[in-house]
Amino acid sequence: MRNRESGGAVGWRLVPAWAAVRWRRALAWAALAMLVAASLAIVIYGASGPSALVIGSDRWPTFPGWLAGPLHGVLGHLWMRKRTLTDAFSGVLVGMTVAYFIVLWTGRSLSGRAIAVFAVLIEGVLLLGPPLQLTDVFNYLAYARLGALHGLNPYTHVINAELHDPIYALSSWHNWRSPYGTLFTALTYPLGLIPLPFAYWTLKLVTVLASLAFLWLVWTAARLLERDPRLPVLIVAANPIYLIYAVGEFHNDFFMLVASMGAIVLLLQSRYRLAGAALAVAVAIKLTMVLLLPFLVLAAWRRHGVRRLLAGVVAGAIPLIALSLALFGPVLPNVSGQSQLLTGFSVPNLLGWAIGLGGGTPELVRDMNVLVVAVVGYQLLRRRDWLSGAGWATLALLASLGWLMPWYLIWLLPLAALAPSIELRRVSLVATVFLVATFLPVTSSLLKQLKINPSAGPVGIAAYRYQWNAQHWRPHLEAPWLRQELRRGRTRYRVSYQ
Repeated sequence: MRNRESGGAVGWRLVPAWAAVRWRRALAWAALAMLVAASLAIVIYGASGPSALVIGSDRWPTFPGWLAGPLHGVLGHLWMRKRTLTDAFSGVLVGMTVAYFIVLWTGRSLSGRAIAVFAVLIEGVLLLGPPLQLTDVFNYLAYARLGALHGLNPYTHVINAELHDPIYALSSWHNWRSPYGTLFTALTYPLGLIPLPFAYWTLKLVTVLASLAFLWLVWTAARLLERDPRLPVLIVAANPIYLIYAVGEFHNDFFMLVASMGAIVLLLQSRYRLAGAALAVAVAIKLTMVLLLPFLVLAAWRRHGVRRLLAGVVAGAIPLIALSLALFGPVLPNVSGQSQLLTGFSVPNLLGWAIGLGGGTPELVRDMNVLVVAVVGYQLLRRRDWLSGAGWATLALLASLGWLMPWYLIWLLPLAALAPSIELRRVSLVATVFLVATFLPVTSSLLKQLKINPSAGPVGIAAYRYQWNAQHWRPHLEAPWLRQELRRGRTRYRVSYQ
């Protein structure tokens, strides 16, 4: 009798436990399916024809099939009014964000194979469509063609110099020297010599492959840290910003992240020279990753590998510097001008707006660099976990940027996913919600109705004019604010084109 009661009790406890596991797994699969379905819907609409979803497509001479992708015209030219499209796209992003948090809550019920299938499937879907929201992939090709095809240095010349090239109509930042790392530009030069459609699809495919390699490195790093790799990978791979704003726009940040995550993995494997060389590659692609160096030095110091790490950095940097000098001469990427660029909801702009400066002045943006230095110094002095320190320093960097774009979050996500700091992961999730909310298309219209505009002051207007000049200015074009002046009957005005 006692055995039957005991067995019944055990059975009563096991059935709900098993049911809970099945329920969590079903919920996790439903959330993953929602992410895939939402991405597919966005890609199908974006590929159907010119729309506000694919920025600039309404100004392109044509919307050819090679640019739109294989889903072009599958359901005809889907069209919505701009207001309807704004509401629909915002709703989809909110739904994807909710699905993301469900995945994080239930993701441990998924197998590693299921997570890998999800990552490959959803990124394959995003590969099929045109770049969304921004035109950076066309800028990469424009600078490659400027140098390789037209023989002009992209660090001393601007895209306006190739006015009659077919890439011109697809690109932006026409009056801006290349801000990209010299290694990345050198690697894209071969794409400038092949027909534009092939170059476009080659760059897209390689970028998606790099993003999958990046996820594999996150998985490998988690295993080396003796952690369950499923949640760290899902923190990155299911994030709506990672999917729509990074993979869906085919940003070159993935090449930097492959090199930087490779440096972390190699250091965890005690291969210090290779780790240093990998970090040098990451910095040559994008200067941002220099922030990782002091924390790799801290980790190597604890393992008695500092000399080998620094030797690897030097050994990797020497040929990269030589390549840069040979191709481009003694010039640097044009990153200094970004101190005069502002996004409305960057931390410096919100801070300057709140304290009465009218927004994020260039002086305030420069002063925010002190925050980054202070956080780096504090984390190094604590000498605790180096991955957490690198994560907090990266968060401080994001907070210091006047020009804050949503996909910059992917610099932080892998560090937050791998570090033992729970607080860092929570803050990264809060940053995800903040960036999704502030970059929703519907947010600007709602704030406009409430007469809230952090960029409406003199600082924001000056930054807008500077950005317009960098993106669009040519001698025969009339700036939009000049047209407004003329409509008001004012004939005297002064404008400085920078």
